[in-house]
Amino acid sequence: MPELPALAQLADCTPAEARAAFRSGVVVPTSGIAPGHTQANLIALPADHAYDMLLFAQRNPAACPVLEVTEPGQWTSRLAPGADLRTDLPGYRIWRDGELHDSPGDVSDWWREDLVTFLIGCSFSFETLLQDAGVPLRHVEQGRNVPMFRTDRPCEPAGRLHGSLVVSMRPVPAHLVATAVQITARMPAVHGAPLHIGAPEALGIRDLSRPDFGDPVRLHDGDLPVFWPCGVTSQAAVMEAAPPFALTHAPGHMFITDTLDVHHRLF
Repeated sequence: MPELPALAQLADCTPAEARAAFRSGVVVPTSGIAPGHTQANLIALPADHAYDMLLFAQRNPAACPVLEVTEPGQWTSRLAPGADLRTDLPGYRIWRDGELHDSPGDVSDWWREDLVTFLIGCSFSFETLLQDAGVPLRHVEQGRNVPMFRTDRPCEPAGRLHGSLVVSMRPVPAHLVATAVQITARMPAVHGAPLHIGAPEALGIRDLSRPDFGDPVRLHDGDLPVFWPCGVTSQAAVMEAAPPFALTHAPGHMFITDTLDVHHRLF
């Protein structure tokens, strides 16, 4: 099965070409793939848990900005006509009672008619704009998945869903932090401005070399760690609430839509 070497070949492809590659078995983090197009977290829950997730997202909008909610059993998306939510991501996770049960590359055999799917904005969606402004992406440079960390900040609970905020971290040269803040603040539909800059211990993060999800990324001299709310927060809430069944993307392995990133800018 192709792994990280395929990433360079996918860097300038279209969203449809990327989804076709994932459908054929390519497994890579999606940062830097089909640049300029919106990426989304995926979480699918039985219908009797869907209202809890909708309410959780409404109460925690920075971490869980909802881009689309499907009808029960629906595996298509208005954000990418012709795509299949069961096959067109590079990695999935199956959860049973809050425990990781399987990590397949195709969830067609796991799909259920009562599943309601939430597509939640992803910070990968503003990375092209950061690069265009000269802000380096260290995880892309180093061929790594973006590091993600659980914090000690509780989310606002909703029904059976509760848990701590998860953040993604990108090292940013100190002189470019203001640029990164200005660019991302204009895109609240994909997490918006950073939650925190520097001092990871203020978020309860003890060691940047040991992320809870994704890969460790090396900071360069002069870099500051910059933390954005992360859509994996919804996945962490599912792990805490332990519903009998849930289906999610693998962290960093997103659904690439046909929607342009610029459509989410405020001005």
